[in-house]
Amino acid sequence: MNLLKKCCSCFRKKTDGTSTSTSHQLSDPTTDFKGQPRLPTFAVPIRYDIQLKPDLAACKFEGIVSIFVNIVADTRFIVLNAAAQLHINSDSVYFSDPNSNKVFEKPKVGKVEADEILVLEFSETLPKGMGVLTIGFEGVLNDKMKGFYISTYDHNGQKKNMAVTQFEPAYARQCFPCWDEPSFKAKFNIALLDVPSELVTLSNMPVGEEELNGNLKTVYYQESPVMSTYLVAVVIGLFDYIEDHTPDGIKVRVYSQVGKANQGKFALHVALQTLGFYKDYFQMPYSLPKLDMVAIPDFAFGAMENYGLVTYRETDLLFDDHHSAAANKQRVATVVAHELAHQWFGNLVTMEWWTDLWLNEGFATWMSYMAKDKLFPEWKIWTQFFDHESSEGLRLDGLAKSHPIEVEVNHASEIDEIFDTISYKKGASIIQMLKGYVGGPHFQNSLATYIKRHAWSNARTNDLWAVLKEECNEPTIDKIMNSWTKQEGYPVLSVKMKNQTLEIKQSRFLYAGSHDRCQWIIPITYCCGDYDSLISLLMEKKSETYDIKDLLSNITDPARSWIKLNVEQIGFFRVKYDDGLAAKLRYAIEHKCLSVTDRLGILDDSFALCMAREMSLTSLLTFMAAYREELEHTVLSNLIKIIGKIERIVADARPELMNYIKQFFIGLLLPAAANFGWDPKQGESHLDAMSRGDIFTALAVLGHEETINEANSRFNAFLNDRNTPLLHPDIRKAAYVAVMQKVTSSNKAGLESLLKVYRETDLSQEKTRILGSLASCPDESVVYEALNFALSSEVRKQDAVFGLAVSKEGREVAWKWLKNNWDKIRTTYGSGLLLTRFVGPIVSSEIGKFFGNRTQASMVRTLKQSMEQIYINSKWVQTIRNDKDLAEAVKKLANK
Repeated sequence: MNLLKKCCSCFRKKTDGTSTSTSHQLSDPTTDFKGQPRLPTFAVPIRYDIQLKPDLAACKFEGIVSIFVNIVADTRFIVLNAAAQLHINSDSVYFSDPNSNKVFEKPKVGKVEADEILVLEFSETLPKGMGVLTIGFEGVLNDKMKGFYISTYDHNGQKKNMAVTQFEPAYARQCFPCWDEPSFKAKFNIALLDVPSELVTLSNMPVGEEELNGNLKTVYYQESPVMSTYLVAVVIGLFDYIEDHTPDGIKVRVYSQVGKANQGKFALHVALQTLGFYKDYFQMPYSLPKLDMVAIPDFAFGAMENYGLVTYRETDLLFDDHHSAAANKQRVATVVAHELAHQWFGNLVTMEWWTDLWLNEGFATWMSYMAKDKLFPEWKIWTQFFDHESSEGLRLDGLAKSHPIEVEVNHASEIDEIFDTISYKKGASIIQMLKGYVGGPHFQNSLATYIKRHAWSNARTNDLWAVLKEECNEPTIDKIMNSWTKQEGYPVLSVKMKNQTLEIKQSRFLYAGSHDRCQWIIPITYCCGDYDSLISLLMEKKSETYDIKDLLSNITDPARSWIKLNVEQIGFFRVKYDDGLAAKLRYAIEHKCLSVTDRLGILDDSFALCMAREMSLTSLLTFMAAYREELEHTVLSNLIKIIGKIERIVADARPELMNYIKQFFIGLLLPAAANFGWDPKQGESHLDAMSRGDIFTALAVLGHEETINEANSRFNAFLNDRNTPLLHPDIRKAAYVAVMQKVTSSNKAGLESLLKVYRETDLSQEKTRILGSLASCPDESVVYEALNFALSSEVRKQDAVFGLAVSKEGREVAWKWLKNNWDKIRTTYGSGLLLTRFVGPIVSSEIGKFFGNRTQASMVRTLKQSMEQIYINSKWVQTIRNDKDLAEAVKKLANK
């Protein structure tokens, strides 16, 4: 603390402007360090003393960092990270040896902007052992939602700025020079200088000391434990908060904009309970004295797990009892549980390099389900795991342009791309599969040992396998799991029944249709006729056979003659049944003999096989008819997603059949709509409340007149009274979509009413509901207007993507809009907007031509995946056009 205060004093006296730009320094020092994927290790940081002086009005900051460095090899160089945007005050750079009191001054300073490294070359060899590197710097509080940035909010009718950090994955270097790699863990002493005294100032640790100087204050924070630079955090702004304590004394606070404190109550409850659950599960208490959770108006991600100071989008932390939907409540619980899991998986034990990102994100995703199941068992959260996680992981990993879970990262510019479905959702799914294979108690004990063994350190994937091998007495764990983490993709198991013998063959599933020579070691489960006959085995060959006559001998009831592989969808693979087995499963579905998750899994696999052209659309639609009486939320959710995709592909392939297709789909959903009704029922389940909105939204998109008219009537009542019970938050999205179905270029009354509600509400969840509805209009000119609104100053940058939910009629105009606005999208919003979200019947060559000279490193993989998806769709369209049985089948299904 004393050293910090001394440095801060010196910092305040710097007024002569003696710094010189690094552009005038010789570039020779950088020669040997350009183009390297990692920093050299001859100097290792031990502790950072950071003083930051932010100017929120001018949107800039300056600072000094003193880094206690261990020199472990003979060198005249120190190489660390500093972004191009960070100006280094060259004359301020020096290295001091505390043992000899010698100061090494005026090193040659070089920057490699492409690699974001700062190279310091001293005139003589630095002494081994501990020394202190001091650097002064200046920067801009940017508006890009990364590094050290500005977020805006309204207070008493005035626009205000707050300063926020977002350092993951590699943006700490935009705020201060540092070793910005996860393996370089160090302690941090942070001080914020000359901050307006009325503002709240937060960092990872509690305040150690605060000094007032008129209307300004300087805040010194307690020293942190060792952590990676991407977890360092600072927030400065005007906030309200609520707080409580865990049984073991951890202070937990939820910060929000002034006037919104009560909206943090649910998140606070979830946080308190989750910390206790994780403490017990990991057999390790939360490791800091406090936990702050802060709602930030402008925030690029859902949340960020900064150690002790977790930052969130407002939509993912705040819950309004009167205006938030059941889905919003579950979202808040999910994100809070995910971020708090990181306090163990990621913060306490950190991946050694970004190749093992899944150890952070996959485990945090999976652990959030463990926490939600403990806190809210009535949510039946594990029935949602397949729909929300595994299904999405299987979808992306079915592309040839996927990547392994353990993916090589050779440059910081590549890191952003792997924060994707593979790391999060496939990662969580193989964890669930592994837990199923070794057993829950063994798995829990293994994780507790892993956390204890690698606490305050870094780990690789192999470190986890080593613990599991020991704790579970499974010597082949690494061999099994390497087939899932080191190679991309997953298998499809082709299953046939022949003479009471089950024949199973594995091959790689690809939507493009070609199966290559990959092979997996697959934990398989199957049952025959009931769930009491569950069989578990390990498939280690390309094909195997299993004698099941004993299981079949006692089955006489047709409803029990089915065979289901991958029971409860625990395994990360798809199953293709022969016609006889598929027919029996359809019978079992119609007669409700299968579990919710198994009904869901069979539906999801069937749709994927159809897209891969291994099942005809005629066969898929006929199979989908078995779900006509379905009422379970997770199955309905998946069914609705499939309906939306089929409707779009048929519009391209067989537009003359669209009316029949819509009629069939409406018939599938109406029984559920009648069951749930428009209004909440006393004592209904959380899942039924979520289903209500999903069902009526889908019916509105399908053009069901009765739904559209009822929704418009309820919306009109809402316009007259924002608290009317006629438009419960659970059905507002459905109503907004229904309103847009009637909007045309000559009658925009509905659009104008929705924009009025958007402008009047201060609830972020309400704004995103409206924004996600505007482009659902079937009128192309209205879609174009809605897309322009998404890029307007009225929409926060992170919310623009919600406005890209484009109707099937608007896809071609959306592609034109994207081309016309690409420069603005790229520079203002980043290049991560997914093309396949709204691109219609265009060819991949058109996209390839447009993006040929517009591609950035952070979008290369996404672009290739988008082009592949368009290619897959084009092949699927052609197959549907050649389906001679489709027209007759669709007409029959529509008329049933």
